Amino acid sequence: MLWPQGSWQSKAGHLERSLQEVNTRYELEKQKRKVLHNRLVELKGNIRVHCRIRPLLPFDKELDDAASQDSSMPAGVVHAVDDETVLVKCDRPAHALINKTYNFERVYGPAESQHAVFGDVCPLLTSLLDGYNVCILAYGQTGCGKSYTMLGPHSEEECVPARGPHSDLGILPRAAGELFRLISENPSRSLKVDVSIVEVYNNDIFDLLAKERCTVVSGPKREAPTTKAAKREVSPPTRRPVHSAEDFIALAAGSLRLRAQLATQVHARSSRSHLIITATLTTAPTCSSPADRQSHGPPLEGRPSCGRASPGSPGAQGPAEQVHAKLQLVDLAGSECAGVSGVTGLALRETSFINRSLAALADVLGALSERRGHIPYRNSQLTHFLQDVLGGDAKLLVILCVSPSRKHVAETLRCLGLGARVRQVQRGQAGGGSPASRRPRNQ
Repeated sequence: MLWPQGSWQSKAGHLERSLQEVNTRYELEKQKRKVLHNRLVELKGNIRVHCRIRPLLPFDKELDDAASQDSSMPAGVVHAVDDETVLVKCDRPAHALINKTYNFERVYGPAESQHAVFGDVCPLLTSLLDGYNVCILAYGQTGCGKSYTMLGPHSEEECVPARGPHSDLGILPRAAGELFRLISENPSRSLKVDVSIVEVYNNDIFDLLAKERCTVVSGPKREAPTTKAAKREVSPPTRRPVHSAEDFIALAAGSLRLRAQLATQVHARSSRSHLIITATLTTAPTCSSPADRQSHGPPLEGRPSCGRASPGSPGAQGPAEQVHAKLQLVDLAGSECAGVSGVTGLALRETSFINRSLAALADVLGALSERRGHIPYRNSQLTHFLQDVLGGDAKLLVILCVSPSRKHVAETLRCLGLGARVRQVQRGQAGGGSPASRRPRNQ
């Protein structure tokens, strides 16, 4: 039996209208999902502090045996009471008893895996795709697992382990994989990813992707100004496009070979600089109505109203790109006691710069937590470079990495104390508001 042509056209029109209705409902549900997801993230706090206790290592016992002749005393003095509480309990001869607890949004015991740590990072990447700036920052004493947490285990062959069934992968390779997985789920957005990598060494900023860089730099940078592009003023660093997680990881691994490192008595590969990896997500402009732009995520600091990237900015792929969001991964150099690490000469100078920049970071966070009128961002190149992250509207996750060793209890207490201050920082909603309505930048 043949159906009349008009009947088929009617059915096709009906199906087309039904498909449009389904697409409309899907878009509405997607917007609701985005709102609910980011509301959940904000309920946990736009600034969150996690604490990770690394396992006791063989050299910890050697250090603690030198500190105490009583071998019956337990070496580990830092404990995860539960997944939100850290206990520091230490009874040393000729010292006052230490028995302090600290509460954070998440605490990882020595046995918890890299997978568990990334499980709490993953929701932030969904927020990134929704248009929110995200920063993940590792802080702690040298030798406490910051680089392991952020990058994974180090080997001579590869600075960042390649992706695959590797249980020790750090946040960087896992985040790269998850980022491109999320992008592939919605190819219609046409998101592009550009990466910049800088280090702050001796209060100078070095662009690790600059063309004039050298191939390999090891140990203290005696000739740093001639091997890489040092910058006293914060200016846009070189941005390179990446098209896959493998591209991202390879670019990071190549740059990390240039990072300043030194063997000390505390850590065989002590990082002598602060590493900042930035992934910038860009889209083609859609100079649409303000309501449409708001539905695609909040405006970001410095985002032009019509979506044009700054024409002089390095890495800009054309005059018509719009910054969607930025992900920053920050692996700070560790605070260090020269008497314990045994550094001298130029390495001692490096230690001085590291500790001063970390002290400047603590001052900025303290000023923010106390809501002072002046925030001293310009006291250090590190805090100046991270100004928009620290005082702006990014979703910020600080991961405190601490040692359980009795020998390092003083540094551990300082680290946990800073984490407690960070939790007191109060900011507005992440990504909310217009650039004109935000508070002015403090100098």
